[in-house]
Amino acid sequence: MQSQPSTQTDKKTPLISFIITCYNLPMDMVRECIDSVLALSLSRSEKEIIIVDDGSQQCPMPELMAYCDDIIYLRQPNRGLSAARNIGLDIATGKYIQFIDGDDKIVSNIYEQCLDLARFKDPDMVLFDYTDTDCAKPKIKNLDAVDGTVFMNNNNIHASAWGYLFRKDILMGLKFSPGILHEDEEFTPQLLLRAEKVYDTDYKAYFYRKRTGSITTKKDKKHILKRLNDFEQIIKHLHDISTTLPMAESTALQRRVAQLTMDYIYNIIKMTKSQSQLETRLMRLQKVGLYPLPDRDYSQKYIWFRKLANSKTGLYILRHTLTLVK
Repeated sequence: MQSQPSTQTDKKTPLISFIITCYNLPMDMVRECIDSVLALSLSRSEKEIIIVDDGSQQCPMPELMAYCDDIIYLRQPNRGLSAARNIGLDIATGKYIQFIDGDDKIVSNIYEQCLDLARFKDPDMVLFDYTDTDCAKPKIKNLDAVDGTVFMNNNNIHASAWGYLFRKDILMGLKFSPGILHEDEEFTPQLLLRAEKVYDTDYKAYFYRKRTGSITTKKDKKHILKRLNDFEQIIKHLHDISTTLPMAESTALQRRVAQLTMDYIYNIIKMTKSQSQLETRLMRLQKVGLYPLPDRDYSQKYIWFRKLANSKTGLYILRHTLTLVK
């Protein structure tokens, strides 16, 4: 088991570095995750599997000895998902990066199509979908590449960092912000703006497992407020970035900011069920020009929500309907 990447000058550059992050996970899930990568049609020199343990209470190394020739294992003090991914990026040597949460896995037969794009189309990014079943079937179709800015100007995007394979050299210093929740929402749109050759697929190439006790399922008040506060800061940060960009990139990012603001308002209502929280947070958005929501026809969902959220009557309707929806 390697504790650090090889420094041999004649070592072949891997095609893909798989960065698997874990924290206090059942080891059968982590092993299943690693096995899904090993099942791919990549030779040992074509893949680099980096396990970043974010300070689990019990070191998983004894449970991973069977993989000692196939993985690089790193352990850090518990600093959160962003810091764990950043460490993985720091040591990754592959041409492409693929993030995987340790309790999820690759759907190997579907992901092969993403590999084909990486091998033969030389993309900057390959976007794919997820599944929560084990019966995903491959779909083969002709795909055309599009510029990342053009894509963002015309499509809604999925923020999850595990939902795309991307070329490492387009990062240009971009990292995840440590200590925040919703870090993918901040990272993904900035990465897409750096990509010139994007393939958007509907391949269900990632198996997503929703676990009780995971970050996304916590419902205590302190966690909810942190989620909302971090989300608000990310929206403001992306808005600030948009004001510094050329017109096309700025317009694309402003579209994303508007949609994130819509999601944020929705989550305030759903998570807090509090009129005072809603009023206070809308006032803060208004002060920086993010509310009312801009009059754009981004999607039918956005149009419908914007019309309601931008009026007192509409907000009243949202508050008294969303709180009843499971």
